[in-house]
Amino acid sequence: MTTQQDTLEQQEIQRRYEELLAAAREVKPLTKQEEEAIFRAFSIANKAHAGTRRKSGEPYIYHPLAVALIAVKEVGLGPIAVVCALLHDVVEDTDITLDELRSVFGDRVARIVDGVTKIEDVIELQSNRSKQAENYRKILLSMCDDAYVIFLKLCDRLHNMRTLDSMKDIKKLAISSETQYFYIPLAHRLGLYNIKTELEELVMKYTNPERYAEISAKIAKTAGTEQQLKTCLTDPIAALLDAEDYHYTIKTRVKSVYSCWKKMENKGVDFDEIYDLYAMRIILDVPPEHEKEECFRVYALISKLFPPNPTRFRDWITNPKSNGYESLQTTVMTPIGRWVEIQIRTVRMDQIAEKGMAAHFLYKEAHPEEAVADSPVEEWLQQIRTSLESQDKNALDLVEEFKETLYTKEIYLFTPQGETIKLPSRSTVLDFAFAIHTDLGLHCIGAKVNAKVVSTGYRLHSGEQVQVLTSRKSTPTEEWLNQVQTPRARDAIKNYLREQKRPYHDRGLQMLLDYGRHLGIKESAESLGTLKRYLGITSSIDLYYRVATGVVTENDVARCFGKAKPEPKMLFLEPYKHLFDDGNGEASPAVPSVAEGSSGAFLLDQEYEQLPTVLATCCKPVHGDQVVGIVDGGRIMVHRTNCKKAMDEMASHENRIVRAKWRTGERLSFLTGIALTAIDRRGLLQDITRIISNEMNLNIRAITIEASEGVGRGIVMLYVHDTENIKNLIDQIEKIDGIESVKRI
Repeated sequence: MTTQQDTLEQQEIQRRYEELLAAAREVKPLTKQEEEAIFRAFSIANKAHAGTRRKSGEPYIYHPLAVALIAVKEVGLGPIAVVCALLHDVVEDTDITLDELRSVFGDRVARIVDGVTKIEDVIELQSNRSKQAENYRKILLSMCDDAYVIFLKLCDRLHNMRTLDSMKDIKKLAISSETQYFYIPLAHRLGLYNIKTELEELVMKYTNPERYAEISAKIAKTAGTEQQLKTCLTDPIAALLDAEDYHYTIKTRVKSVYSCWKKMENKGVDFDEIYDLYAMRIILDVPPEHEKEECFRVYALISKLFPPNPTRFRDWITNPKSNGYESLQTTVMTPIGRWVEIQIRTVRMDQIAEKGMAAHFLYKEAHPEEAVADSPVEEWLQQIRTSLESQDKNALDLVEEFKETLYTKEIYLFTPQGETIKLPSRSTVLDFAFAIHTDLGLHCIGAKVNAKVVSTGYRLHSGEQVQVLTSRKSTPTEEWLNQVQTPRARDAIKNYLREQKRPYHDRGLQMLLDYGRHLGIKESAESLGTLKRYLGITSSIDLYYRVATGVVTENDVARCFGKAKPEPKMLFLEPYKHLFDDGNGEASPAVPSVAEGSSGAFLLDQEYEQLPTVLATCCKPVHGDQVVGIVDGGRIMVHRTNCKKAMDEMASHENRIVRAKWRTGERLSFLTGIALTAIDRRGLLQDITRIISNEMNLNIRAITIEASEGVGRGIVMLYVHDTENIKNLIDQIEKIDGIESVKRI
């Protein structure tokens, strides 16, 4: 590096530091001690990272400076967070120790930095353990002690995602998958919606680039509509609020690419049918004691100007969300024929909506003399601590159970004595019983809900009074696991069942070893893990029990390791599964789930070239899709890069990811499917098959279509050569008279 370049970089580092310091002062006036702590942290980090560069070629110190700036400007955290953000990588990447940090900055800074420091590679090791899952667990346990840990991890992850372009493709997929699996749900639960939205956008950009570019281009074309909305919507509302002498701010936004894609996928609509593409936020500056009445008054005024959609009104002020979010939400029709969502809130509510849980912590730090009540999220953190500290479960199981709580709403129930019990929505009588006492849950036979007797699986509703009924003869069964929602109930049931299964351990293990010898499968921790993943079993005790009782047979083991020809299985698209019932609850024959392809269709990393490749049945990749390989036993499973199953696997086992690219010049056939909805008419099926077989010259594997009340829905499984084949096919079928929607499954 030239002396001039070195000087320019030092000047840029200093400029970024001064920008950070100015931003921190805007959040709150800094004391002399706080400014000195920030300067010491910057000096230590700058010296420790000197000479180190990121993959982009930039000096490494740019990263902690950027993370600290995000913590201040985008989350609203104070000087403690700045110090920890500047130091967050020094223990992991340099020779500085936690004890050294503790001696300079105190226990809290050392504890937070330790919480965001990854576990050393030496723990990665045994068979099925996942270093990533162990790191998730460490973060969560640290978060329960100090929420700044997860705030800083989110800031760190956001900057890493913003600068992901310089990484290798495999690393992009691994980091994006971790983000989707762990960090986005956390940002949602903590109410950090801006960070959540940007992370979703960036994940989609790297895992589904073609769709991302396509929707981005469509959004860009709507720029003219934004100006029209300003004229016909924003200006009249501003004039109305001015006339009523309100102090306010109006913000507008266009729906994110990811949100548009999710709506198109979940609702089965085209881009042009997204009615809430645009949104407006009205932020009122009113006294705290008049917040609710003023928000409703503004809602009433706006409703006189623009007709609201009665099904799209949400009152999150009377009943705030569990993360503290408060707002009135309505959707109105504008003079240009566009639906626009309008959020009405106060400055205080907007601060909570923007900063989430961080706003509460910042207030407590700024007003230590006040007795501020714990937020709902703090209560939630305490509730999960016990489950996370369990030593009976591996880290991956713990993280999976934790994730289930992230998007869950809550209900409030009452005991016969009037005590309030708070549970996740969709909780059952069993959840309620276990929430009171484990022994009560283990012997529950039902309950009286508002004096009416109901079963153990009855789903409870907020406000109900519940009296648990028990019998010493009643004990848990496997079916109970399907009836509960809470980790506490699930853990208690699993522990009971595990104890009942222990006597079968030795017998099942011996039978499994015999199967392996007979089939020529080498006994190893890896092969055991492969079998458990194939069968969807997480516990070894459960596996041995099922083998000992004949639920898992030698043929199941053979199919797992490719030692026997797989039997045909049925594949259904979940939303349409009910169409194919034969009346007795049994699914009617449809199509096999076996993917067709060639093991030589891919270019793999050199060390994996000898392993066979198998096309994943969950996402059915075809030539032209962005794909990734995942090591599964002695083979490579090839998934689409945006496949949820693949992303979950990459998020927990990065070491199994393999670079995979399609070979050029190959002419192969791949089994895939399309789902369609149409207005029922005579000759519809004939027109569909004519397009597929005659005009497109494609082979149909199976077709199932059923009409009800004039609407036909169906699935067509067929062989195609590449993604262009599918696109052309969908374009042709969409032209058929009566077709409402067609999409790949």
